[in-house]
Amino acid sequence: MTDEVVDSQKMPLLDHLIELRNRLLRSVIALFVAFFASFFIAEHLYNFLVQPLADILLQRGDDRMARMIFTDLTEVFFTYVKVAFFFAAFVTCPIFLTQIWKFVAPGLYRHERNAFGPFLVASPALFFLGAALVYYLILPLAWEFFLHFESPGGEGTLPIQLEAKVGEYLSLTMKLIFAFGICFQLPVLMTLLARAGLATSEGMAAKRKYAIVGVFVVAAIFTPPDPISQISLAIPIIILYEISIHMARLMERKRAQQQAELDEEAGI
Repeated sequence: MTDEVVDSQKMPLLDHLIELRNRLLRSVIALFVAFFASFFIAEHLYNFLVQPLADILLQRGDDRMARMIFTDLTEVFFTYVKVAFFFAAFVTCPIFLTQIWKFVAPGLYRHERNAFGPFLVASPALFFLGAALVYYLILPLAWEFFLHFESPGGEGTLPIQLEAKVGEYLSLTMKLIFAFGICFQLPVLMTLLARAGLATSEGMAAKRKYAIVGVFVVAAIFTPPDPISQISLAIPIIILYEISIHMARLMERKRAQQQAELDEEAGI
């Protein structure tokens, strides 16, 4: 009898673990399928990432400078592997989030599902917005800034010219994309903290000046050492911080309204 009770208590946990395993397995399979598909077009994907630099170099009219180099026999291959994995992770991120949500959602109340559900859509959308800002605005400005340090040389001096490496270019570009994408999650994070009662709109507004200083510190860490990239990251984050304060206020008003309705029903 004791064994039957123990088994009956263990089965639900085992069922949950099996379900979690199956959902993670589906997500990993989707990641590998996307990876192999991306690897076959990795060269085109890499050319897409290089396009902001290529446009600047081609505009200068010197075809000899419009090239990428590699100094290791395996550098290009592993760079394509990284590119394929990067795009595969980006494409399958909604699948991972959906599978995790389907696993967690049955254990939540309806109002909790309604509250957290929109963040599953907002989080990838904000990451994509940050990545698009990097590609279409930050990269051209940053590359123009760094290319200004080239010099033609002269009598008794050697010229300073860019010889961009394949692997180093990808590492820097991915660093910028991830930095902006993660920083653009600020409204989601602050709204969740406000909903959990761990942050308030008044507290965030009172600490605005400290947040601005912290934003510029983070921008200096995650971006290249040029003021254009740092300001281009800091200003959107400050705007997102203000949006977070507004979202927190809306969340507090909604929570106060719900509490008032509950008090009214209870006759308080």
